Amino acid sequence: MSLTPSTMIPLGTAAPDFALPEPDGNTVTREQFAGKPLLVMFICNHCPYVKHVAPELARIGNDYGDVLGIVAIQSNDIVAYPDDAPDKMKEEAELRGYTFPYVLDEDQSVAKAYSAACTPDFFLFDADHKLVYRGQLDETRPHRVASGQYDDRDGHANGEDLRLAIEQLIAGDPVTVQQIPSMGCNIKWKA
Repeated sequence: MSLTPSTMIPLGTAAPDFALPEPDGNTVTREQFAGKPLLVMFICNHCPYVKHVAPELARIGNDYGDVLGIVAIQSNDIVAYPDDAPDKMKEEAELRGYTFPYVLDEDQSVAKAYSAACTPDFFLFDADHKLVYRGQLDETRPHRVASGQYDDRDGHANGEDLRLAIEQLIAGDPVTVQQIPSMGCNIKWKA
């Protein structure tokens, strides 16, 4: 694992298009969310940083799924990281109770278009799909106990930063929350 920060692309950037499959074969597109604010999250199954925030991602889906589009994108190389393959993605979504689409970016073109760098990486767009927030979910991080072992002794994820940005956006206010890069495992790029 290589701890990697978000690239923090410029605010106002237009959301790149995507058309990506869910594990069941249904295609999800950016256009499906036209006219709604949109939260794009780059996540995976095996990253300890994603595991740390996964319960909060499910809560955000439940709390805000009616007022904004939400999509989670898995861009890791599934040959090198089979725990992130579509069958495992489906299991993960069911286990976590995700109510939003969890789609596969197998050729990694969407991650590159968004300049996604790590898992998790968050991008919040307004109803015109212009970027208003990018960065961390909150200030919590998993604590490394030993190689491949982590715990939440430093606190459970609460989504404080992203939730504030969402609340400001849906209230029609400027997003003023401080935008701090997300940190996580680097996206596992294909050779």
